[in-house]
Amino acid sequence: MRLGVYVFGLASVAAGILDLIWGEFEPAHQPLQAWGDHIPGITIFAYIAAVWLIAGGAAITWRRSARFGAAALTILYGIFVAFPLPRFYTAPHFLGNRAAVYIGVLGSVCQLLILFVAAAIVWESLARGSLSPRAARVTRWTFGLCSIVFGLAHLTAIETVVPMIPTWVPLGGVFWAVFTGIAFVLAGAAIISGVMDVLAARLLGLMLLVFSACALAPLIVAAPRDHVAWGANAYDLTAVGAAWIVADWLATRRQRVRTFPTDEVGFEPTVRY
Repeated sequence: MRLGVYVFGLASVAAGILDLIWGEFEPAHQPLQAWGDHIPGITIFAYIAAVWLIAGGAAITWRRSARFGAAALTILYGIFVAFPLPRFYTAPHFLGNRAAVYIGVLGSVCQLLILFVAAAIVWESLARGSLSPRAARVTRWTFGLCSIVFGLAHLTAIETVVPMIPTWVPLGGVFWAVFTGIAFVLAGAAIISGVMDVLAARLLGLMLLVFSACALAPLIVAAPRDHVAWGANAYDLTAVGAAWIVADWLATRRQRVRTFPTDEVGFEPTVRY
C-alpha cells in the first residue's frame, strides 16, 4: 500500500509545485475556469490550493502526519470535483447535444473523483481503522464506474485520443485508442463485480503509468513551458497512485473477508505504517 500512497502523495506535491510556478490552476485537470473567465481572486485561490497540495501530498507520505495529509487531500480533491460541473451546461451549448459530449464532461469529473476516492480511503482507514460495508460498496462502485466512463470517453471520441498516441507505437493510434477504451471498461466492470478486482486495479495503474511514459512525458520535451504538459504528467501519476491505493484496499478487504467471513463491522486498515 505504501507504494501507492507515495506515488499519490509525491505526484500531488508535484502538481502543487507546478501551480505555484505558473501561478494558476492547471487548466486541463483543475478547470476552475469552467465557472467563468473572470473569477475574482482566482490567482490567490490557485496559490492557496498549490500550497495545500504540497502540504497534503508531503504529509500523506510521512507516518506521523499521514492522517492529516489524507484529510487535506480528500477535502481539496473533493472541491476540485466541482470545477468541471458547469460544462454539463456549457459544453452541449457549444458542441451540441451528443452523447460523446456529455461522456467527455463526465470523464473530466471522474478524473478528479478517483483522486478524491483514493484520498478518502486512506483518510478513513487511518481515522477509523476500517470502512463500513456501505462505504466500501460506494467506494468500489464509484471508482469502478469512473473507469468505465474513461473507457466510454475513449470509445466515443477516438478522434481526440488518436493524436495522443506516439506515431512510433506499432499497430497505430486507432488500435490503441480502442484497446485502452476497452481496458478501462473491463477494469471498471471487474472492480464493481469483485471478479479479479485487485488485478484489474493494479493493471489499471500500470496502464496509466505506461501511458504517462509513452504519451505524456514527450509533451514536456515538445512544450517545456506549457503548464498543461507538465500538469498532465503530474495528474496521471496521481491517478496511478490512486489506482494502486484502491488495489491494495481491495486486497486487504478480500483478506479480511476470508479471515472473518461473518464480520459485519468493517475491514482491515488500508494503510499500515
